[in-house]
Amino acid sequence: MKIERFHHVAYRCRDAKETVDWYRKHMGMEFVLAIAEDEVPSTHEPDPYMHLFMDAGGGNVLAFFELPNSPPMGRDGNTPEWVQHIAFKVGSVKELEDAKARLEAAGIDVIGVTDHTIFKSIYFFDPNGHRLELACDTGTPDMYKRLDEAKWPMLEEWTRTKRAPKHAHWMHERELGH
Repeated sequence: MKIERFHHVAYRCRDAKETVDWYRKHMGMEFVLAIAEDEVPSTHEPDPYMHLFMDAGGGNVLAFFELPNSPPMGRDGNTPEWVQHIAFKVGSVKELEDAKARLEAAGIDVIGVTDHTIFKSIYFFDPNGHRLELACDTGTPDMYKRLDEAKWPMLEEWTRTKRAPKHAHWMHERELGH
């Protein structure tokens, strides 16, 4: 089996219309499909929902469920809020900087531009509390080759020690003044 792409990735939302409007306005995503049911198709549980689908580009779809009969949305309190996020690729640093300015002008708090050596990104939250990232690749072929060569040794060392391996420490040398 070979995975072709995401069919869709689904998250919960507080309000379907607010979510569609926000993603159209701030992320430029088109609203492609809505499905509303009174029963969950896979389990046959009676539970009304609105399932909406947004075009995330490249054939990828970001979907949301509004669940009016469920308790209010929450998040895993044991996981830092910076961990779980949805990252979208943009084509240039200029697009990233323009998006940051546009989001901030709309009153949305934005972290970054953060330089990750092989990409730059900004972070912000949607109206449902989901952390989003816009990222632009900036790495060179040599950087990606070095990281590809290091991935398995890094994973093996991490598995043994649960400490951050230094195989890719070169990515942070600029920050350290080297």
